[in-house]
Amino acid sequence: MADAATLVDVGSVGWIGVGAGLAMLGGAIGTGLAQSSVGASAVGVIAEKPEEMSKLILFYLIPETLVVFGFVVAFLLIGKIV
Repeated sequence: MADAATLVDVGSVGWIGVGAGLAMLGGAIGTGLAQSSVGASAVGVIAEKPEEMSKLILFYLIPETLVVFGFVVAFLLIGKIV
């Protein structure tokens, strides 16, 4: 018979999975909203000053950290299930 300390509550496992999904969803939506305005502005500046492209790539990559943070949070939550 299994020890009560080793049993995992099935309901909490489901909510952890939902939380992991929401963490990824929030990061993806935030990145999409941020990159929509940054990307449009960057294309306009690159059309006028192509030498500024290296700086603008950095500004375009900064919102990607939201997805990375969302992935890390989701990974940590999934680690609680296993």
